[in-house]
Amino acid sequence: MVNLVAAQKPLMNGLMKMAGVRPYSVEIEPGTVMNFWVPCETVKKPGKGEKKVTHLEKPTKPVVVLVHGFAAEGIVTWQFQVGALTKKYSVYVPDLLFFGGSITDKPDRSPTFQAEYLVQGLRKLGVEKCVVVGFSYGGMVAFKMAQMYPHMVEAMVVSGSILAMTDSISVESLNRLGFSSSAELLLPNSVKGLKALLSVAAYKKLWFPDRLHKDYLEVMFTNRKERAELLEGLVISNKDATIPSFPQRIHLLWGEEDQIFKQELAYNMK
Repeated sequence: MVNLVAAQKPLMNGLMKMAGVRPYSVEIEPGTVMNFWVPCETVKKPGKGEKKVTHLEKPTKPVVVLVHGFAAEGIVTWQFQVGALTKKYSVYVPDLLFFGGSITDKPDRSPTFQAEYLVQGLRKLGVEKCVVVGFSYGGMVAFKMAQMYPHMVEAMVVSGSILAMTDSISVESLNRLGFSSSAELLLPNSVKGLKALLSVAAYKKLWFPDRLHKDYLEVMFTNRKERAELLEGLVISNKDATIPSFPQRIHLLWGEEDQIFKQELAYNMK
C-alpha cells in the first residue's frame, strides 16, 4: 500500500522549487552528511562540455536559516514560510542530524554538536552571515549557534523554545502534560501516541484518518534510537545552566496557548 506522506514528497519538492529552494546534500566530513534546502540560484549545473559536477555559488541576498523542531524534518516544518521569505532573502532549510536523511557516525548527541555541524554545513554552502530562526528543539540549537558563532549569526528569531532544557523545566513540563518521559511525548510509536503529541503541540485541532497518522509515523520518525539519544543529550542539570551574553538582536515569537513551553518561560528568558 502506498504511503500517503511519502507519496506527496515529489509534489512538495516541486512546489518548493517553484518557491525558490531545492534539496542539496553536504558531506561535512567522512561519515557525516547533512541535507539542506538551498536557494535554487546558488546551485549551478555544468554547461555543455563541462564535467558533470554541480557547483555552488554564494548567496546574493541576506541569508535566513530556518531550523526545525523535533516532530518533523526541515521543509515539512517550514513549507508555508519559504515562499514568503525567498522574495527578499536567501533561504536555507537544514535537516538536523538524524532527521530527513541527515546522518553521522559521531557519538555526540548534544545541541552543541548539532550547532557545530550545522555551521560547518552552512560554511560549505558559502554562507558567511545569517539570521537564524529556530522552532522548539531547533531554537535550542539556534541559541548554541549564536553563542558559539556570534560573527556568523547576526540576529535570531526563536519560537516555542528555551535556552536549554534543564532538569526542572523538563520535569515540570512532563508532569503538567501527563507524560513519563520526553521520548514518550516526542517519539510516539503508535497512532494514539502521535495523536497525543499533536493534541499538545498544535493549537488548532484538525481531524486526520488513522491511515495518515500511521504513514506520518513511518516517514517522519526514523532513526528512533539516535533521536532518543538526542533527547537524553538535551537535558542538563540546573546547576550547569548558564545564561550567555548574546550580542545579537533576539526576537521571541510565542503562541499564547503554547502548552509545551508556556509563555511564562518566554518572559523569564526576556
